[in-house]
Amino acid sequence: MNGWSGSISPEVGNMSFLRELILYNNSFTGVIPQEIGRLSKLRRLGLSNNSLSGEIPSNISRCRNLVALQLNGNNFIGAIPNEFESLTKLLFINLHSNDLTGEIPKFIGNFTSLMFISGLGNNFHGSIPDTLGQLSNLWFFGFAENNLSGVLPPFFNLSSLTDIDLPNNQISGNLPSDFAQSFPRLESLSLRFNKFSGSIPVSLSNATNLERLALNANAFTGNVPTFDRLQRLRGFAININKLGNGKLDDLNFVSSLANCTKLIRLGFGANSLGGVLPKSMFNFTQLIDLTVGGNLISGNIPSEIGQLVNIRRLFLFSNQFTGRIPDSIGNLKNVGVISLRRNLLSGYMPSTFGNLTQLSRLYLDHNKLEGPLSSSLSKCRGLQLLDLSKNNFSGYIPKGIFSLSSLSIYLDLSDNHFVGSLPPEAGSLKNLGSFDVSNNMMSGVIPASLGACTSLVVLSVSGNTIQGEIPESFRSLRGLEILDLSNNNLIGKIPEFLGDFLFFKDLNLSFNGFVGKVPELGAFKNLSIVSIDGNTKLCGGFQGFQLPKCSIEESRKNRVLLFLIIMVPILTVIFGTLVVIFCLLYKSRYNNKIPEETNSDNENFPQVSYRRLHEATDGFSLANLIGSGTFSEVYKAILYEKNTPQAVAVKVLKLAVHGADKSFLAECEALRSIRHRNLVKIVTSCSGIDFQGNDFKALIYSYMVNGSLEEWLHQNPIVGPVNEAPYRCLNFLQRLNIMIDVAMALDYIHCQCGSPMVHCDLKPSNILLDDDLVAHLGDFGLSTFIQHDSSSSHTISLGINGTIGYVPPEHGMGSKISTCGDIYSFGILMLESFTGKRPTDSMFSSSLNLHDFVKIAMPYKVMEITDPVLFETRKEENMTENAQHHGPIEEFLTSIYLIGTACSMELPRDRLHIKNVIEQLQIVKKTFLETIG
Repeated sequence: MNGWSGSISPEVGNMSFLRELILYNNSFTGVIPQEIGRLSKLRRLGLSNNSLSGEIPSNISRCRNLVALQLNGNNFIGAIPNEFESLTKLLFINLHSNDLTGEIPKFIGNFTSLMFISGLGNNFHGSIPDTLGQLSNLWFFGFAENNLSGVLPPFFNLSSLTDIDLPNNQISGNLPSDFAQSFPRLESLSLRFNKFSGSIPVSLSNATNLERLALNANAFTGNVPTFDRLQRLRGFAININKLGNGKLDDLNFVSSLANCTKLIRLGFGANSLGGVLPKSMFNFTQLIDLTVGGNLISGNIPSEIGQLVNIRRLFLFSNQFTGRIPDSIGNLKNVGVISLRRNLLSGYMPSTFGNLTQLSRLYLDHNKLEGPLSSSLSKCRGLQLLDLSKNNFSGYIPKGIFSLSSLSIYLDLSDNHFVGSLPPEAGSLKNLGSFDVSNNMMSGVIPASLGACTSLVVLSVSGNTIQGEIPESFRSLRGLEILDLSNNNLIGKIPEFLGDFLFFKDLNLSFNGFVGKVPELGAFKNLSIVSIDGNTKLCGGFQGFQLPKCSIEESRKNRVLLFLIIMVPILTVIFGTLVVIFCLLYKSRYNNKIPEETNSDNENFPQVSYRRLHEATDGFSLANLIGSGTFSEVYKAILYEKNTPQAVAVKVLKLAVHGADKSFLAECEALRSIRHRNLVKIVTSCSGIDFQGNDFKALIYSYMVNGSLEEWLHQNPIVGPVNEAPYRCLNFLQRLNIMIDVAMALDYIHCQCGSPMVHCDLKPSNILLDDDLVAHLGDFGLSTFIQHDSSSSHTISLGINGTIGYVPPEHGMGSKISTCGDIYSFGILMLESFTGKRPTDSMFSSSLNLHDFVKIAMPYKVMEITDPVLFETRKEENMTENAQHHGPIEEFLTSIYLIGTACSMELPRDRLHIKNVIEQLQIVKKTFLETIG
């Protein structure tokens, strides 16, 4: 029975005739009562998958009729009690996923009927006792992910064993030459990530029942033996060892696998294996994963590779392959990732790459490929990453590549011989995070359309002959961390707006023809990130650049100063006269000039004039600037209503940026009829013209004193009032409450406000926190309404699907916008909020993202991936008192990560519904409060 909680009552000890106590998969907490020792007739004790803690009671040893002891999936600590020596009737012991310590007791060897023992995911240490050799009925022996050391004892002479599972330990030594002969029934042998050395026993070829062999990540040496008798083998992994000697016969074992027709995973990468790939290897038509990268394999890639029609991941990188890429590679229509990088491949790129419609990542860099780039790549509509760098490609870059809206991770065309100019179509890559065309022979000017690629974090066009000025449209690329325009023929002034970019880590403008004064604000005050060498006509700027003063500017300053000294007395008299005249004429003249200020794009909001906002923000000064995005800047202001001051946030639209007006309309439409505790509250709006006669639009919101969740997660120094603390430290409960608040906001816009609305840009910077740390969802500039009577979504925004890292995969491939996209973004937001890691963190590469990073760590390493700041707060002190035992907090973090990963599944149909999310988060909160209460 499921759904129980609380503690196990000591009264259970009065049930003297009880034979089975099965409480699997509940939420029991506390310790196992000692009174269980009274149950002398008990045969099965099943407490798996609860939240029990403390040491395992030694009194259980009185239950001498026990045949099954299942305590896995709890938080038990300490060693296995010595008193358990009396439990000689045990057949089944499962202790995995706890925090048990100590050594594996030698007395277990006396449990002669034992068939199954698992201690996976604990902290057992020491050697495996040789007394276990007496367990003649044992079929499963598993102590994966512990700290076992020493060598395998000679006890392994157990003919009944089918599974040996010892990965992720510190076991060393050689495997006996007759190792497999002792296990005629062996089906699975996993010794990966240990310290084994010596040769792989030839006797393994006699283990005819073997289905899984995992010896990867050890220090095995010598030749790989043949395995021609292992017809049941499905998984074979010997990656990351020291096998082979770079000789031609190193791969003979591959041919011996010809009878293993059931193989679905084959890996022998990261060794020293030489020779050429035998054609017989490509008869494994069931393979879904092939890894041979990181060896010394030479010769051509056989055309028979096209027979691997079920392959999904193909890794042939870092070898010595030569010749052309075979056209038959186009037969691999299920492949998602291909890596042929760091080889000696030459010739043209096959046009058959266009057949690979499931391809998401293609690595061909560091080869000798040549000729024009195949335009067939434009047919790979799911391509997210393309790396063709460091080859000899030439000619024009096909415009079709820039039509791949799915490209979101990076596009690297650097170090080739491409010519021509970047086409305007480059602006179509709105989801792209990194774009590199450096060190080619490109010319022309930088297209202004590139400013539409607002997801860019890295942009490099260095080492070409590009001319012209930096486009004004680059003002929109505020997410840039690296901008490299060096070694070109660029001219004009360095734009002032580059100094406003907040995330710059490297700005390289060296060796161009820039002229005039160097900006002095923002990034240009940091010599460690800005390089302007080789621009001989620059002047001024931060003194660290050691540039000459701008002489024209200095003379202008002197003339202005002299003018002021002479004219101030005269101007004072004139000014007094003008004030009187201005007061008389102001009303009629000003009303005639800007009548639009009383108009509105949204009649539901009261109006405020441009003049009031100009005064309230001190002329929109930088001192009041609290945020900046693609389409808007946000200022803090104080507005007075009936002589009562009210702090507000003024969101000013950058109407010069293409699409900003549509963003304004989208936000007005989204906020027209929705009201909720966890949505930002709009106070008023303004739509008119400024003092220069330019159109002006702004929305005014309630000011959130504690800023955004982004600032709390990724910026330590505190500027808000909460407890006057020196650092922003959100504890577990505060983060959980924020997630619940955001989920409630999503539930409202998805399910409760008429037509379902999709936010489309859920991320920490759009989660604002009031003085009670209540979260409010803001920035509806990309929001989308979904019509009930249509299969398509009505997009009020610009068709932009959000921010890189938070955008669901289906949006990058052009799928219709749905509420499932917000759920994906919410899942990433949850994982970021508790790990403290951005989805765009540098640790995440082509093979790892935030979702997979968390999923891999569960359930045993959740404490290691969690934001350490979370444990510095006081709310959880009583849950982490013992440095060796994490207690319930680990259980709650696991629950959080399970919800986060369930929301951020790749396929929309696999994600949770928002109501299920709220329900599960509320359960976590309730249980947490009961625990710390």
